[in-house]
Formats: sequence, C-alpha cells, structure tokens
Amino acid sequence: MRSPVELTDSFRDRGLRITPQRVAVFEALHESMGHPTAETIYQTVAADMPSISLKTVYQTLNDLTDMGEIRRLDLGSTATRFDPNLEDHHHLVCDCCGVMIDTYLDASRIELGELEGFRPTGTSVFVSGLCEACATSTSPENP
Repeated sequence: MRSPVELTDSFRDRGLRITPQRVAVFEALHESMGHPTAETIYQTVAADMPSISLKTVYQTLNDLTDMGEIRRLDLGSTATRFDPNLEDHHHLVCDCCGVMIDTYLDASRIELGELEGFRPTGTSVFVSGLCEACATSTSPENP
C-alpha cells in the first residue's frame, strides 16, 4: 500500500477533498496489519479523533477502492474487509476467530470445470478452516 502522503497526493490529483479525517483513515489503514473492516478503521481513528463519522470512513475506503489503492473483500456473511495488499494473492480465513491470512497459491492449477464460454480475468480464492491458534486450542466448540 502506498504511504498516507502518496494517498493524499493521489486524492488531490483526482480533485477529492483532503480533510484531517481522511488523512487519519489513510494512516490507520497504512498501519493496519491485516484486513480491517470499516468499523475497525473507524474505532482506531475515533480514539484520537472523536468527531469522525463512520460514513466518512466508508466513503474514504470506497474512494480508495475505486482508485485501485485497496481491494474490497466480501466474505458474504461477515463484514466487508479491505485489503491494502494489491499483490496477486488469496486468503485463508479462520472459521473460529475470523483471522484472515494472505497466501500465495498457483490459481492456474485450479480445475475450473465447464466454463460455458466464460473467460476468467482473475481469481480470488478464500480457503476456510482453522488458524494455528484455534486448531491447537482446547476449546470444546472447536471441531
């Protein structure tokens, strides 16, 4: 992910307003060590800037997504997450704690079956299971 300064410049180049709230979102996203939700970014920024709104966080993340600076990850039943890693990669998702881990698979080896004229332009693989911590946990709710 590009630095908060570079994102600020990119927003300016596109004629988008730069506010302290947006810069704080850039910084929180840049410092994030995973695949945060908008709510996670909001909580991080609101700790130092209580005046920020969740709407501002969503708008900033959506603008960054539209600009190709981050990716939106929709897992269906959970909150949308945002991925600052733009490298070609896939994800391991823990069924127990929800942690999401980047992984690098050779997706060209995946059997796609009959595509009925469909021409793939990319792949996004989510592998569900248990992370190491949850797999070794003695919690009775783990399979």
